[in-house]
Amino acid sequence: MSAPEPVTAPGGPPPWRRLDPRTLLVHCGWLAAPLGSLALTALATDGRIGTGAWITLAAVAVSFAVVTALGLIRWARTDFRVTHDTLDVRSGLLTRRLRSVPLHRIRTVDLTASPLHRLLGVTVLRAGTAGSADGGGELTLEALSVPEADRLRTALLAHADTGAAGEDPVLARVNWRWLRYAPLTFWVVGGVFVVLGAVYRVLDGIGIEPWKLGFVQRAFREFGASMLWLTVPAVLLAVVALGSAGAVVLYIEGWWNHTLEWADARTLRMRHGLLTTRSVTIERARLRGVLLREPLLLRAGGGATVRAVAGGLGDRDENRRRSALLPPAPRREALRVAGGALRSPFPDPEPTPGTGRAPDALIRHPRAALRRRRTRGLLFVVLPGTAVLAGLGVAFTPVLLHCAWIYAALTTPAVCWLAHDAYRNLGHGVRGRHLVARSGTFSRDTLALQREAVIAWTFTTSPFTRRAGLVALTAAVAAGEDGYRIPDVAADRAPAFAAMAAPGILEEFLLRPDETPQGVPAYGAPGAKQVRKGATEATG
Repeated sequence: MSAPEPVTAPGGPPPWRRLDPRTLLVHCGWLAAPLGSLALTALATDGRIGTGAWITLAAVAVSFAVVTALGLIRWARTDFRVTHDTLDVRSGLLTRRLRSVPLHRIRTVDLTASPLHRLLGVTVLRAGTAGSADGGGELTLEALSVPEADRLRTALLAHADTGAAGEDPVLARVNWRWLRYAPLTFWVVGGVFVVLGAVYRVLDGIGIEPWKLGFVQRAFREFGASMLWLTVPAVLLAVVALGSAGAVVLYIEGWWNHTLEWADARTLRMRHGLLTTRSVTIERARLRGVLLREPLLLRAGGGATVRAVAGGLGDRDENRRRSALLPPAPRREALRVAGGALRSPFPDPEPTPGTGRAPDALIRHPRAALRRRRTRGLLFVVLPGTAVLAGLGVAFTPVLLHCAWIYAALTTPAVCWLAHDAYRNLGHGVRGRHLVARSGTFSRDTLALQREAVIAWTFTTSPFTRRAGLVALTAAVAAGEDGYRIPDVAADRAPAFAAMAAPGILEEFLLRPDETPQGVPAYGAPGAKQVRKGATEATG
């Protein structure tokens, strides 16, 4: 297959090119699931395969023939070309579809290869364009040979707007000492239950009821007959151990050979993956900011992750997978990488150790925000659990009454501590070219967003927040999650802050100082519902 650079024939456009013929073998990868289920069935039944299994095998054979025929037709009827100005993809059998995208609108190029793709020496190329946040503006070519995909990526990104000249540093490479942060993620506990649920669904799908297996029943009998004050902690310890091992394995598989670098003055490139490899390239002009994410356990261990806020990364799920710039790593390293992606120091609102002073302190939120968090925790965590245990205690056994007051005594200080931590993490401000916002306790997120990237503001209130004098600000951005929320801002200061952070959106809807009624702060007279008149949204 010839190189994908634009090669214009005399008097005509460049020729159309087809996908790699190994695409047909990639489409056969779906056979692994049904054949694996049949193999498990044969093992569970000691080789006795019933009539249903033979029917399943026949259905698999027929499906294989149909899918192979459809794949052949799809391969034969899909081609592409790169002209001097556009990427054209033509597909369809009865209804032919031609998609043509100007090269200057391509924001990102993602190369993804599953283990099957790597075995066959091919990869999937996805070109993210303007308006591809919902997946509708994304072009996908599956599959191309690896050299072909690399050349095509270079050709597509060659038309990006040229950024400021500068060095092309390697921002980060994986350091295996960071493996100590792997157990501080969700997978340390949640991953065990996800795997158990997947195994249960597979066994249930092939007609095996796990609860009726002999070794499962014996395990439950022995567990119930033993001393629970020993067996329950032992089971919890086993879950944590298995989850930690699984988290380490996932960390290695996902972040193997991770490299984040400025490929040139205008493109940021990230590569990682052991079995499934991924290479994501983001145009510098479309990188709108970065997000420093610190989940509770990872924050307790002094770690953080970094995500890009960029356009053209696909829908919400694809954006989560493609936007990660750094695996769980030391917070200092995360701050350095975030600053490298911004090409300026990351505004860190956390106090410097030993001084107690924050280099980039943010605007604090009203104390009413703390009261709201305490009240919600008590109403939605402490009160329901206590009431349920107390009700069961009255109906069945007095032991549960003691469990009720113990639950209340333990959860009340925990809820109050979490509420205070969530309030302490609230903050917002403007630092140079960036809007900075921080919030969250289970996952503390610090956002540094280019101010010119904000295209609209949403002011959201409820009866409770209006009574407390608070409003939630949401900055609408054509990148990342499409909108970033600043909760519980003082209602009389929110319009002025929004106008200062993103000039040109709200000014015509705000009162000038000479129009401000007596006793009303300047820029604070319009309420949340009065600010939105075509430029922003407000709900109440």
